[in-house]
Amino acid sequence: MTARPSPANPPAGMAPPSPSGSPSPHTPAGTTPSSPSGSPPPRPTAPGTAPARGAADDRAAGRSGHAATPRPPASGTAPTGRSTAGATFAARPPGLRDTAAPPGRTAGPAGPPRAERPNGSHGVRAATPLSDEDRGRLLGGAHHDPHGLLGAHPVRGGLLIRVLRPYAKGVTVLAKGLRADLPAEGDGLFAGVLPLRTVPDYELLVDYGNHTVTVQDPYRFLPALGELDLHLFGEGRHEQLWQALGARIMEHQGVTGTRFTVWAPNAQGVRVVGNVNYWDGTGFPMRSLGSSGVWELFLPGLGEGELYKFEITRPDGSRTLRADPMARRTECPPDTASVVEASHYRWMDADWMARRGARPVHEAPFSVYEVHLPSWRPGLTYRQLADQLPAYVKDLGFTHVEFMPVSEHPFGGSWGYQVTGFYAPTARMGTPDDFRFLIDALHRAGIGVLMDWVPAHFPRDDWALAEFDGRPLYEPQDPARAAHPDWGTLEFDYGRTEVRNFLVANAVYWCEEFHIDGLRVDAVASMLYLDYSREDGGWTPNVHGGRENLDAVAFLQEMNATVYRRCPGVVTIAEESTAWDGVTRATHHVGPGGFGGLGFGLKWNMGWMHDSLGYVSKEPVHRKYHHGEMTFSMIYAYSENYVLPISHDEVVHGKRALVSKMPGDWWQQRANHRAYLGFMWAHPGKQLLFMGQEFAQGAEWAESHGPDWWLLDPSYGAEADHRGVRDLVRELNRRYAATPALWERDTDPAGFSWIDGEAGEDNVFPFLRFAADGSPLLSVTNFSPVVRHAYRLGVPDHLPAWREVLNTDDPRYGGSGVGNPGVLTTEPTPWNGRTASVSLVLPPLATLWLRPS
Repeated sequence: MTARPSPANPPAGMAPPSPSGSPSPHTPAGTTPSSPSGSPPPRPTAPGTAPARGAADDRAAGRSGHAATPRPPASGTAPTGRSTAGATFAARPPGLRDTAAPPGRTAGPAGPPRAERPNGSHGVRAATPLSDEDRGRLLGGAHHDPHGLLGAHPVRGGLLIRVLRPYAKGVTVLAKGLRADLPAEGDGLFAGVLPLRTVPDYELLVDYGNHTVTVQDPYRFLPALGELDLHLFGEGRHEQLWQALGARIMEHQGVTGTRFTVWAPNAQGVRVVGNVNYWDGTGFPMRSLGSSGVWELFLPGLGEGELYKFEITRPDGSRTLRADPMARRTECPPDTASVVEASHYRWMDADWMARRGARPVHEAPFSVYEVHLPSWRPGLTYRQLADQLPAYVKDLGFTHVEFMPVSEHPFGGSWGYQVTGFYAPTARMGTPDDFRFLIDALHRAGIGVLMDWVPAHFPRDDWALAEFDGRPLYEPQDPARAAHPDWGTLEFDYGRTEVRNFLVANAVYWCEEFHIDGLRVDAVASMLYLDYSREDGGWTPNVHGGRENLDAVAFLQEMNATVYRRCPGVVTIAEESTAWDGVTRATHHVGPGGFGGLGFGLKWNMGWMHDSLGYVSKEPVHRKYHHGEMTFSMIYAYSENYVLPISHDEVVHGKRALVSKMPGDWWQQRANHRAYLGFMWAHPGKQLLFMGQEFAQGAEWAESHGPDWWLLDPSYGAEADHRGVRDLVRELNRRYAATPALWERDTDPAGFSWIDGEAGEDNVFPFLRFAADGSPLLSVTNFSPVVRHAYRLGVPDHLPAWREVLNTDDPRYGGSGVGNPGVLTTEPTPWNGRTASVSLVLPPLATLWLRPS
């Protein structure tokens, strides 16, 4: 059981705040303005949002008169007023000794420093005071090198030790054979020159009146981040950046603690704030590590579960409180603090990881069930989902699941597409290790895991990435270039080395740390074009006068190359809605447009999706006029490696659920739905189906309540209709996996042949698929509501007979039962340009699959 900070149990080195000095611990929505005194005023709380977490604004003169207005603690909360539900706090540092709890904060002693204290410490003399400039910058959170002022430093005649401990009444240096009281310099500063020639391993005994604690001095430690890390980051080549930046528990110089690092090159100063110091960062300023723009501080004794943020002093002197861009865990929204995290998970998916890359994804079965995790079964945690989701997906026969974005996001209504925590799984359903447990369970069930990844933009929340250190940092400098015209968000500056590194490493992070098997990259088109959704005159051409975003192209190529090199078996998938040349072409193969390929493994076929849904939404009597919309996809089917997506985007915002797009009465709608799925599973390309569409949910998806599972309740009168569609999806996946002709040559034109691509008058689409060994599958879809008897189709003459292996009109699925039982004999009757043919019955609004008998 870890210790929670409270008046009787304060964090290491801090007395609890007095009622007049309690800082507001919650993050505001908006930017902290500077008050006339140079300190941020109290900030209002938005309705339904946790109050703003800000640093205390105590000034140099006695630290009084500038504190935020106190808030009474709520029932069941920590004394600062923030909810502690679901949070854990680090235990006291090793060796910390705690005496009686004080009644409240006590201001540091004022007056001239003394060479000795009443307990008899001798040999300590007063230190040369800090200059007014250094003192002001240090106390104001605007000093680039606090370690140069604090800690132990050899000086003439001894060893200078200076300590900054706000609210302390006294500080004593403890070491082997040494006990020395430091004279007070005011404002929480204590300093003295000890008669020592070397720096001992010392601790600090901090006296808060009737309460003392023994702590390590953070300012006696060398930088805990190596030169190689800084060099790789500066070059944009740190492929495991999460091990260098953020909060990392480690042992440093023989002491366990947490290293905090953050990139903020425009900041005057950065301080760590959190539960450890009651959200008052005065005592924990970070040091700048040269020209890297990285700030660092090692806090000994701090451990897992600590809440923290970075207090950044902007170039104009105002302050802003920011969540850690590299945080690997966050508070559950609406709270926004970062959480010190260390994984303890032991993976059990070694077999899956070893064999997942054995067969190229283009030559393997690949059918995807798309899931919005928070609403699939609302209220379930990651671990509870692990008890249900793998079994459900395995039963239906899907080879993969695809999670809509799981990175932390403040607004659930964004479905995860407006990310603030790029390195943290959302805390809504549990911890990062809980998320690992879910992925592990899916792998052990034989199911691959894809994840939506959003490197195209980020929201403007003023506690996150927007103008992170007071100036545009993650976004371009030009406001017009930075603003995403569609979503009110900001685009990333792909031309900045460190930003590109942040994103490339993030892609690697999810694959390496969470065993993700594929990344579906969202909104690629908005990244590729400078004029995307912009009016004429609202964008600036590239150096060649073109509309292509050359920096985004280079970023996507680097990301794909890095992921494929580091993570065998992982596939990247582009959601790209234009005809950009070479989305799935290798990066070193230059196309006719002069660009190398983007290097993706697969691309969503948005054209097929748009055209096919447009066709099936028409009344059958009109479909013959739109026949080409269904056959057009085969003109470009092999220009890229495609996924056929019926995704969440197609069943929301008034577009209607898949079955509701279909014309006719309820029977015809379901028949159209089933025929369409049969056509989709047979068409070249991989398949993706959004949750709820597998059982013909009639209502649009809503993230607030998820799929309408009640439609499958046996007590519901039409339950059999919905269960029948789900049974068909199961059979489609089963037959698909057992039929290499449907996936082995997905990217090879020789794997497909029209039997008759011009049967528009009949609303019929017959074609052959071929496996690598030449074995075929015959697929015939009749999108007409009439039965077609003795429908003749040309077939290969070397195959004597065919057998129906799937019929979407089967009564088991809710159909009428029209079909072709038994064996269909090939006849020497020329048809469709072939020397042999077969005669069959086509059920109404149905798809048939036939294989050689």
